[in-house]
Amino acid sequence: MSTAKIEDKKITTHTLQEMKKRGEKISMLTAYDFSMAKILDAAGIDVLLVGDSASNVMAGHETTLPITLDQMIYHASSVVRAVKRSLVVVDLPFGSYQGNSKEALNSAIKIMKESGAHAVKLEGGREVKESIERILSAGVPVMGHLGLTPQSIYKFGTYVVRAKEKEEAKRLMEDAKLLDSIGCFAIVLEKIPAKLAGEVAKEVDIPIIGIGAGGAVDGQVLVTHDMLGITHEFSPRFLRRYMSLYDDVKKAVGNYISDVKKKDFPNSKEQY
Repeated sequence: MSTAKIEDKKITTHTLQEMKKRGEKISMLTAYDFSMAKILDAAGIDVLLVGDSASNVMAGHETTLPITLDQMIYHASSVVRAVKRSLVVVDLPFGSYQGNSKEALNSAIKIMKESGAHAVKLEGGREVKESIERILSAGVPVMGHLGLTPQSIYKFGTYVVRAKEKEEAKRLMEDAKLLDSIGCFAIVLEKIPAKLAGEVAKEVDIPIIGIGAGGAVDGQVLVTHDMLGITHEFSPRFLRRYMSLYDDVKKAVGNYISDVKKKDFPNSKEQY
């Protein structure tokens, strides 16, 4: 099969399952707006995550907790309008699914109906089992998220690596198997030991997407603004910067300001 044919084919949850079976790694990045999503989709990204990290990246909050369901729908709608190929997954924000499976179902349906997204993602294992099952019963695909779960930051108190101890690692493996068995189509594993992540990927049938979880999983996800160097204060070990857009954009804006101040812009060719 040629690369062109692969890129033209719409990515679905079934596509990701087939990719895992044949050992093809899954690429995933975050997107929050139309313009960036259009670029990422055209580049051939497999999955676009409309992450609650928009709370940090787009709104400047310290945590992911403040972002609302309606704000997530706004970002998701913008992304969906740009996409021709990628699978669009949307985070259920904090407070929209925990402890109430009926509210979880309503939140997921609202996202799907109002944004046109293809799936939702939520954090947690056995404690959100009922919510996941209820969402799945309505035909909404669900991606799980285990390991470091940012919506629980005040419970953990820190963003350190999770599941380093035997008991927590055992619980994570059990939760991954549970999410697989009840019907999740994939799981994100965040900031856990690479060896454990590889073991989880072998033990479950669904794709495992890692962020700070080593290379033995089925795919990788990064925050686009981190990967492109738009944000520059955040430098965890797992992050590889492919560009330094903060510096490049700052320099370009500085040049523009200079040209305006010295009356070099616009010149005679740049006016009517």
